[in-house]
Amino acid sequence: MVAYDESGVVPIKRTLQNIDYQNQACKELEEPSTKRVRPLGRVTSLANLISPVKNGAVRRFGQTLQASFRGDGRSPSVPHHKACSKAAAPTPPKRRNSTLWSETLDVHQKGTFSTKEIKRQEAIFELSRGEQDLIEDLQLARKAYHDPMLKLSIMSEEELTAIFGDLDAYIPLHEDLLAQLAKATGPDGTVGEIGQIVVDWLPRLNAYRAYCSNQLAAKALLDQKKQDPRVQDFLQRCLESPFSRKLDLWSFLDIPRSRLVKYPLLLREILRHTPTEHPDTTSLEQAVSIIQGVLADINMKKGESECQYYIDKLEYLDDRQKDPRIEQCKSLLCHGELRNKSGTKLHVFLFTDVLVLTRPVTRNDRHCFQVYRQPIPVQDLVVDDLQDGDVRMGGSFRGAFSNADKAKNIFRVRFQDPAHGQSHTLQVNDIFHKQQWLNCLRTAMSVVQSEASAATTTTTTTTDVCSKRRSSTASSVVHMDEIDENQPQNAASAPSSPQTASRHLTRPEARVRFVSHLMTNH
Repeated sequence: MVAYDESGVVPIKRTLQNIDYQNQACKELEEPSTKRVRPLGRVTSLANLISPVKNGAVRRFGQTLQASFRGDGRSPSVPHHKACSKAAAPTPPKRRNSTLWSETLDVHQKGTFSTKEIKRQEAIFELSRGEQDLIEDLQLARKAYHDPMLKLSIMSEEELTAIFGDLDAYIPLHEDLLAQLAKATGPDGTVGEIGQIVVDWLPRLNAYRAYCSNQLAAKALLDQKKQDPRVQDFLQRCLESPFSRKLDLWSFLDIPRSRLVKYPLLLREILRHTPTEHPDTTSLEQAVSIIQGVLADINMKKGESECQYYIDKLEYLDDRQKDPRIEQCKSLLCHGELRNKSGTKLHVFLFTDVLVLTRPVTRNDRHCFQVYRQPIPVQDLVVDDLQDGDVRMGGSFRGAFSNADKAKNIFRVRFQDPAHGQSHTLQVNDIFHKQQWLNCLRTAMSVVQSEASAATTTTTTTTDVCSKRRSSTASSVVHMDEIDENQPQNAASAPSSPQTASRHLTRPEARVRFVSHLMTNH
């Protein structure tokens, strides 16, 4: 907001700026400086990403990029002289075209469509416009980030491949949908039927399974490479350039994933504005079902990849910490950074069958998680919700000589049998995250308990049926048992308890059902 003087004509802020400029000019005349000051300005083109070197090839490469992104038709060899020595104002970021479909029509043409049809065409136009934006972003990621970093040797080809994946392979996929939509567009700018087009095209999105599954490893590698000053400087200059729209590199790399989750919303919006008697109604309902299946499959693969990524990052101090359940897990329910009672930062992982507490460490520039204490199987896990103030955090020595506030947002995890391991009092940042952890832990425990209970019931029923069958068809065997009941029996022939039988016979099946259910809702 700008304030005005009493006359209401000249802004006070502008007047103060003029006074500051006059004072600055007088100061420069009174105290001449012999220092050579180089004006610093924001980067307004990708050419400034190139460090000043004597190599003519690199200089020409930078000039070519400058001309291509500026698009002003000026020859790179012609120097551009600024009108004044003052640093130029930063160029505003490039904006997306937000034109609506109805804005492309004239007044008379717009009156020929019903309100419902206009909304339907707006939804279809949004789908088409989004495909065009995605294609431009994928091309930009290659042209503005991948290729310059490769040619300037900022990253190796292997590192860039691990980070960018096969982005080029997905461009024709979306170009094909865009071409089909353009072909289905009539002379009046409307799309008659779109349902069968998307039904045939959506299954091809399964190509993103590998890309989405690699995102966690790609993000970790990119964060590691940002420690290199050359990489950080390059990415920062790109961020300050207009073409980036104030988005960092990872935002561009994550655009395909965010686009995938929008397809169900876009298709439902088109279906909502499609009349019931329209030929697209059935095919659009089928398209929504198809995209939900595709996303569920991608989520499952992504969840398995994320789970295996963290399992590979675990580091054990003792072989007794290696629980075979960890290697068998296919899904990671939740994980995050917590603090224990002594204030130590722990990274806690809740897999489908085991809770693992770790400490983040670095080994030869490699980030890993050192397993802390003994992992707790979910079937042996007990969770206690502690009230604020029940425990003092920071250790007994600190608590004895300080007046620190009592701990908040805490809970305790422990073994059912204390002899198997010690308990852990954990603290989270706020009540919301505490409730999330408690819900996730209790859900995992309830599923395991319900599976074990169902297995026990099944085993007991089977045992009762077998006993009745033996009593009705083998009375002589029963008689032999009665005769020998006082004799010592062989331990190997003694029947196991229903609990033991269910644990050994049905537990693998229970694990498969549990993992499958959670991965579907990952």
